[in-house]
Amino acid sequence: MKFEPYPFEKLNILLQDIIPNKNYIPSVLTIGEPQFETPVFIQNALKENTKLLQKYPKTGGETKLRDAQRNFFKKRFAVDLSDAQIIPTFGTREVIFNFPQFLLFDKTTPTMAFTNPFYQIYEGAAIATHAKTIHLNLDTSNNFKPNIDEDALGQCDLVILNFPNNPTTATLDIDELAQWVYLALKHDFVLLNDECYSEIYTDQPSPSLLEASIHAGNPNFKNILVINSISKRSSAPGLRSGFIAGDAQILSEYMKYRTYVGCASPLPLQSAATAAWNDEEHVKASRKIYNNNFKIAKEILGTEIPKATFYLWIQVKDALNFTKKLYQEYNVKVLPGEYLARDDAQGHNPGIDYIRIALVENEEKTRDALQRIKECFNA
Repeated sequence: MKFEPYPFEKLNILLQDIIPNKNYIPSVLTIGEPQFETPVFIQNALKENTKLLQKYPKTGGETKLRDAQRNFFKKRFAVDLSDAQIIPTFGTREVIFNFPQFLLFDKTTPTMAFTNPFYQIYEGAAIATHAKTIHLNLDTSNNFKPNIDEDALGQCDLVILNFPNNPTTATLDIDELAQWVYLALKHDFVLLNDECYSEIYTDQPSPSLLEASIHAGNPNFKNILVINSISKRSSAPGLRSGFIAGDAQILSEYMKYRTYVGCASPLPLQSAATAAWNDEEHVKASRKIYNNNFKIAKEILGTEIPKATFYLWIQVKDALNFTKKLYQEYNVKVLPGEYLARDDAQGHNPGIDYIRIALVENEEKTRDALQRIKECFNA
């Protein structure tokens, strides 16, 4: 298998010969990793349960964790999941990579479609399954929402959406998501929405694809799945707690597969994750920080405040050169958009001439970094 280098590896190569301006404190706005302490009550739940390291964890997770995740989903999305409709996972990265391998194993000519730009694990899963790839471009021509080409979708076995979207910050409303549910049923493909940014919103909460499935008259979630994680909502990416939920028939067979994968979460981590999934107050506090960062960005850069995520997706002239100049003269790192996307069948890369900025720092650091970016724009 031959995988593309990760975007951050490409960035390191781009900047490797540049000496940044030492008059500035380094500012790294490249990775979607919250730069805030994991709430103390989550840390304490981890510390207080280290004795459980003597036990093997169950592949399907402990009952308390499953219940906490189901309760989160019911409170947040008003969707009451049965125990058969959810599987706790070791974060969501492993799911995105191994679920397509499970699903597409028996397909003679497997075909995957996913949004472009994208989280690179989608592409890695396609490579690992020898799947043909169809890119669903997100750009200004479609307001960063995927166009529907039914001829292409009719070829698909698996379609991965990512809304709220990383990196474009676009969202889909419940009717737009329901349209994709209709398509999944009509063309009999599995539809998975990566909802890891669902809890980082600025005004109105974003809907889940499972809500849309019920809205579309598919209450049993046939062909419909979602994944979610506490990495962003709880400032706890190292805790590796996520879930996949939806179609119970698919999940029943996937659960058997997972017993062989060996990625069960250690019991102390499950205890900490249970505490995190059961609490909403710390998530509200995080949203206030990110919302304030967007207000600062609007004040300094004039950017619109997106509906969700903690990113800015900004169009610039010659993103690679801008990225190098920003690092060399102002000691700020951002990520060129073309590293997060690929050329489509027509040779168009929808990430070209964009940069992604992750607003994951405190107010003081965010203001300072954005002021430097403004100076670079004006230079």
